[in-house]
Amino acid sequence: MTQKIRRRLVIVVRADPVICGHSGEARNLAEVALTRGFDDVRIVTWPLDRLEETGLPLKPLDTVLPYSAGITVERPGPVGGYKIPDGRYLAGMVGRLVELFTDGVPTVAMSLYLHPHTTAVADALRIARTTGLPVNVTTIAEAVGSDITDVVRSAVDHGEFGAAAAVLSTYLSQDVCVAVSRYTKEVIVASAAELDAVYGTSFAAQCEARVRISYPAIDTSAYLVRDDSETDRVLAARDLARGRYVLYLSRLQRAKGVDDLIRGFAAAESCADQTLVIAGRGPDLPYFREVAARSAARDRIVFLEDVGDDEKAHLMAACSAYALPSRPAPEFTETFGIALVEKMLAGGGPVITCDTGGILEAVGDTAVVVPHGDPSALTVALNVCAAGLDDADREWWEHRAREHAMQFDRVEVFDRLFALLPDRARVGA
Repeated sequence: MTQKIRRRLVIVVRADPVICGHSGEARNLAEVALTRGFDDVRIVTWPLDRLEETGLPLKPLDTVLPYSAGITVERPGPVGGYKIPDGRYLAGMVGRLVELFTDGVPTVAMSLYLHPHTTAVADALRIARTTGLPVNVTTIAEAVGSDITDVVRSAVDHGEFGAAAAVLSTYLSQDVCVAVSRYTKEVIVASAAELDAVYGTSFAAQCEARVRISYPAIDTSAYLVRDDSETDRVLAARDLARGRYVLYLSRLQRAKGVDDLIRGFAAAESCADQTLVIAGRGPDLPYFREVAARSAARDRIVFLEDVGDDEKAHLMAACSAYALPSRPAPEFTETFGIALVEKMLAGGGPVITCDTGGILEAVGDTAVVVPHGDPSALTVALNVCAAGLDDADREWWEHRAREHAMQFDRVEVFDRLFALLPDRARVGA
């Protein structure tokens, strides 16, 4: 006999194998949910072939870690044929959500990325309620940053009232509205205020009153508990040595400042016997390869495109310094910095980063912060961090960073987030 489902969590997100901190956040929330009274957890995402077609940076499939039993990843296929030029995949996602929302199971539906995921949840819930079937759904919408810096901000800048209003209105239609950082909320409210000033709407006040902060959920145990012999094996396989390389590990796009890092590294005298490891995938990988090829340090720069989830902590823990010199750009601004927190948990050399977007909320006062877009400042920081610290200094930086990062543990984040739910949606209600 099939066991009756008592409580369900549905997370709508760009999930693995997409290289994105929020795909990992969704995984972490799903794993905690199994320990918090949810006996059916589903991640609803996009088909693999569609993800490949988009050009999104993807991990090699064989490096994606499995989910725990009780978590089901669903990838609804498109609905309709070639006569429908777009929206077929969204229609498939909405259709599957309608099915999940109409079986009477008490459900919490969480969407990460307002467009199109919150739109899919809102449409599915509206349709579900017209069917006459039992619907018991509570919704959470999480604005992760690019929702606003890319979608809403762009719509406001181009005078596209309808597009901006659609995203904000759909966001506010959800039961719980959260943002991944204070910076993200500030951008939401500021963008809404600009829209209000031009069109006489009232989005800013609603966003100010309703949007709460929920930092990304991170599996701290994956970085705190580590086998040193496995670290040695990972390093040997990559022809790397402990403390002899500077690491960048994140998505490869220009706004991340990798070109600044390459130039800063090449000029750092203390890094003359170090390697710069640039790990990740992304749209600007060819550009960064060109920058590296023209660099005086080209023979000491290594690109790794196949780093899996099981390798990350080991590479982070053994580097002399980890650099993420992110800079603001129209298409992307770092709204938190999940990779920074992961590195702080893993240990190793100090984090070098910039005061961009929500980064300081991630690192606090435990990182070396330099101006964005300034390779010479990176050179100075690398000279100090890669070779100028003794063991006591490194241990001091490492301890403070890890202590700060622990507040983002996935269990604590999950509990704080789900405490925001209406009483009717909580366990035991």
